[in-house]
Amino acid sequence: MKVRVKYSKTGPLKFISHLDVMRFFQKSIRRAGLDIAYTTGLSPHQVISFAAPMPLMLTSVAEYFDAEFVSLPSHDEFVRRLNAAGPEHMKVLDAAVLPEKTLNSMAAVTASSYQVTLTEKGEAEIGESWRTLFSSVIGEMAQDAEIIVIKKTKTKEEPTDIRPMIHRLEFCTDKTYEGACSSLPESGSIYLLLAAGSKVNLRPEQILSEICRRLGQEYNRFHYDILRLETYMDDGQESGEDGIMKTKYAPLIEAGSRDF
Repeated sequence: MKVRVKYSKTGPLKFISHLDVMRFFQKSIRRAGLDIAYTTGLSPHQVISFAAPMPLMLTSVAEYFDAEFVSLPSHDEFVRRLNAAGPEHMKVLDAAVLPEKTLNSMAAVTASSYQVTLTEKGEAEIGESWRTLFSSVIGEMAQDAEIIVIKKTKTKEEPTDIRPMIHRLEFCTDKTYEGACSSLPESGSIYLLLAAGSKVNLRPEQILSEICRRLGQEYNRFHYDILRLETYMDDGQESGEDGIMKTKYAPLIEAGSRDF
């Protein structure tokens, strides 16, 4: 049975790498006494794969991995046993059994949403301009037909239009999204819905860098707290307010059933 697991990574754990996260869950599954499947051969390892690895310095309430199990306890017992084996800042939030032939989580990812707020350092150094200058620039960017930035790869740098990768960009002062937080800081936040996955991927830092460039500022990652709110897969098409068909997005966990 293949199970998709949703978990959070918050607080000081933003400083640990994706490799550390992988090792943590491999050990937690063993500590929890769960009957995970192993590969065959001379060097067996757990059958587990992670979706959209998150960079350092970001926190999340919507990380995912898929794993195969020989047998399973109930849904609630599965979550309880995994959480009993881990720290408070790495919590399993949900789990679902996937139907056969479901795309694995890494291949299924098409978008991620984020909430960006100021750190204490950011409040002290740019807090006054947060509402006025940032909200103005974000409003302009949301209306731009194209946004050309220099994207870096392992082998080259080239101008790229990132506008098609930005599905939503807003400066918010009085509301939250996805139900991830009960309230926003007084200074507000930036909400981003960006393309993600192995084929097309846009990081929130690239948006923040472009905002700062337009303001004549240097991007300082220690000014911002970036929280991933949800990770999505395509869920068909729907008609927008303008009558144009648009992609629907569903959280990765919705691909499976919690009834186990």
